[in-house]
Amino acid sequence: MSSVVVNAQNVMTPELLWKLGRVSVLGISNDKKSIVYKVSTPSVEENKSNSKYYIIPVNGGLPTEVKDIKVLILDKNISPNGMYKLLTQEVKINNVFGKDFYPELTKSDVQVYDGLDYRHWDTWNDGTCNHVFYAANNDKAIPVDIMKGEAFDSPQKPFGGDEDYIWSPDSKSIIYVCKKKFGTAYAISTNTNLFEYNLETKITKNITEANLGYDVNPQFSPTGNLTWLQMKRDGYEADKNDIIVRFNGSDINLTAGWDGTVDNFLWSNDGKKVYFVAPIDGTKQIFEVNFPGSKKVGLKVTQLTNGDFDVNDLVGFSGENIIVTRNDMNHAQEIYSYNLKSKTWLQLSTVNDQTYSKLALSKTERRYITTTDGKKMLVWVILPPNFDKSKKYPTLLYCQGGPQSALTQFYSFRWNFQLMAANGYVIVAPNRRGMQGHGVSWNEQISKDWGGQVMKDYLAAIDDVSQESYVDKERLGCVGASYGGYSVFYLAGIHNKRFKTFIAHDGVFNTQSMFGTTEEVFFNNWDFGGAYWEKDNAVAQKTYTTFNPTTFVDKWNTPILIIQGGKDFRVPIGQGQEAFQAAQLRGIKSRFLYFPEENHWVLKPQNAQVWQREFYKWLKETL
Repeated sequence: MSSVVVNAQNVMTPELLWKLGRVSVLGISNDKKSIVYKVSTPSVEENKSNSKYYIIPVNGGLPTEVKDIKVLILDKNISPNGMYKLLTQEVKINNVFGKDFYPELTKSDVQVYDGLDYRHWDTWNDGTCNHVFYAANNDKAIPVDIMKGEAFDSPQKPFGGDEDYIWSPDSKSIIYVCKKKFGTAYAISTNTNLFEYNLETKITKNITEANLGYDVNPQFSPTGNLTWLQMKRDGYEADKNDIIVRFNGSDINLTAGWDGTVDNFLWSNDGKKVYFVAPIDGTKQIFEVNFPGSKKVGLKVTQLTNGDFDVNDLVGFSGENIIVTRNDMNHAQEIYSYNLKSKTWLQLSTVNDQTYSKLALSKTERRYITTTDGKKMLVWVILPPNFDKSKKYPTLLYCQGGPQSALTQFYSFRWNFQLMAANGYVIVAPNRRGMQGHGVSWNEQISKDWGGQVMKDYLAAIDDVSQESYVDKERLGCVGASYGGYSVFYLAGIHNKRFKTFIAHDGVFNTQSMFGTTEEVFFNNWDFGGAYWEKDNAVAQKTYTTFNPTTFVDKWNTPILIIQGGKDFRVPIGQGQEAFQAAQLRGIKSRFLYFPEENHWVLKPQNAQVWQREFYKWLKETL
């Protein structure tokens, strides 16, 4: 038997998935000749990830492991004149614990709060805040807190890093991102601004005060123009994301006339163009927009790349090449170079190529269907390795989270389409309402309509693909997390016997109790249309009745696996508990998979293995 035939029998497994190296780029070296990157490899045995650092020439070649990366890449936290450095520290601002108020009661474990934002993502508020400091660039310097006494965070919690603060080109000021609201005001707003701290005057100025939504990711162009990403509406976390340039005292929106939303951006070396990544038609691609330096000259957005893959990070330039990271549904992220002149790709890192070369890969197909309201919708169909059209395969409808997010050629280490297909399932992944990359209107239509047209989109997708001879209509399943979990709970009550099994991870089950316990209240205010006690608010009331999965639990009749993270404060534990209790009391075959120390995701290697094994065990039992 030939080696090709033997290799074709090997497919992705949960154990192999969690042995893959995870590539992240740290930057281009100071001499512009190499790319510095990190490879993190999970260890199931140690229940942690181990990291190594490498450099590779910008034009390709073999990587070299390095120990000290500090001397290889420019430290953005050192001021341009070399005199100062930026750093962050946690500062205790507010009393929270019983012993803060009553020092003699050292064994009390009480927490006292006077407003919301008492917990966020997976962490309780302990009274400390992230603050930006600066100091002279030497080992003995005493750092200066530029936010002294303020009960606000920079970097932003929970995910902000050193991209939240930068030096001005003249080293005279510090620009930082902060939402200067506290408690309940913080929980109901997305009004994040850019602030400028002047080192000489010690005065801080809000430089984006006129904008009420997100202002993030500050950068200076090569010609010294402050640039950032902006959403306009307060409370709407999935608003159109635009590139703003402050030029001669005026703000120019480079992407205002373009029907899309920006992920991240990078200035050209000459300061005449901005390159950016954005979702488009089920993928993420590179775009460019010219910077005319005047509002009188027209702006033009051009898509540069195309293909069934996702471009993620824009790292920097090497001559005519832009260095990026890229992945697709069959390959985890690697480093690539894209030649802006010849329009050609060069893969630079090959961390997982040897592993993939031994596997039979799944096939991804585009399918465009007509929705019930006459719209064109992209549906990704992922076929098992060694697919045989003459056979019939169990098929899974995948429901994406968000709800406003792009369903692209992503590579997940949990919801991994390659692994699902390797287990013999066809996956149907519709770009339903709420997906980015199909125009702003398509993305926004899901807000305040969670159980409306989007549910028709799901059913239209699975009904259309089910017409294929290779789909076993008697073995259809439905799976998803977060809003995808909500979708599972909702479809379980309206699917009209289409599905034989359901799996929901950290899904919203009860919209009323979700509003009462989630931490980012602005999200539910916007997407639900208001609070459940607003009896005269017809939009909100529809969310808490017609669009509430609890309304249809009496029609549940199908096995369901419910997965819940104990430290998920975005979709709190009660959602999973309520759903499981309802299923059990109605006599429906159900299972509750509880991860006490995991948040909205599953991050620990051994927990991830349990997740995968229980996922496929449940499908084997019920499908």
